Amino acid sequence: MQQTLTDLSKYPLVQAPMAGVTTPEFVAACSEAGALGSIGAGYLSAEDTRQFIQEVKQLTSKPFQVNLFVPEKTAASEDQIRKAIQALKPIADQLGLHVDKPVFSSTEFKDQIDVIIEEKVQACSFTFGLPQQAIIDRLKQHEICLIGTATTIKEAQQAEQAGMDAVVLQGSEAGGHRGSFSGDLELVPLDLLLDEARKIIQIPIIAAGGIATKEQIDRLQKVGAAAVQIGTALLTANESGANPYYKEALLQAEEQSTVLTKVFSGKLARGIKNSFINQMENSPIAPYPFQNDLTKPLRSAAAKQGKSGYLSLWAGENVHLCRRGSVKEIIEELADTHTAP
Repeated sequence: MQQTLTDLSKYPLVQAPMAGVTTPEFVAACSEAGALGSIGAGYLSAEDTRQFIQEVKQLTSKPFQVNLFVPEKTAASEDQIRKAIQALKPIADQLGLHVDKPVFSSTEFKDQIDVIIEEKVQACSFTFGLPQQAIIDRLKQHEICLIGTATTIKEAQQAEQAGMDAVVLQGSEAGGHRGSFSGDLELVPLDLLLDEARKIIQIPIIAAGGIATKEQIDRLQKVGAAAVQIGTALLTANESGANPYYKEALLQAEEQSTVLTKVFSGKLARGIKNSFINQMENSPIAPYPFQNDLTKPLRSAAAKQGKSGYLSLWAGENVHLCRRGSVKEIIEELADTHTAP
């Protein structure tokens, strides 16, 4: 029998997938601590997705979800790529790199779906769109709980109509990429989104965006959220796979230190403003995912060289509330419960 959202975790907390920084240890720790752990598989191959799932299974018997990026039909002209490479050259020079021979990625979305079914994952979530109805029907046949991502009421309605079992409602305060996929890009605060959605949407709503305290969680649940999704507040946990320089930037961040930018990936995302964002302001940028592929070697080199000014420091608006600790400590504080010694 298919599990519902409330069956998947002890507390009404979902660990945000955060592709690129989640590790098997981190996901398993979140599930063990009582949240719904999430594998951010958006950038993984099908085989890497399988290996990640199997490693999490070795660390926990509790449920977890896999998050996938729904493929987008995006094209980039040679001129767009050339101009984007030229704009990145000064930063590449500072990092001792050459960016004139880019390597572009490809999606293995359908193969990842096969892996999720074969590995009997209990929940699957989607970002940047909704899968084809045939894929939704197939996943449902295998009793997998499906979760969509929406940044507007229209997108939330589309997720419900498509057959999602729950929907992440992402407010404008959220760190990382906007999950937008339909119509003009809108930046709606979480409170406004939730206030309207609770009158219209019948499936469980997972509130997301700048949530960092127990008080916020209580308030959101009182006004209609079935659960909340936590990202930035968990990034500084001991088990997080975030680069140490990234973690330190999060811990040192002040209020109002984040901005929305497309310079790292070609898709709008919220992060801490740094040298990369400042230098690339008003520069030509390739569309997603091409810009993401172009900047990936730069970000990797910056991480190895300890230059956080060139990292994509994704973070929500309440990043200044981040603290050190284990996943268990942070989740128990958010859930306002502590196990007996």
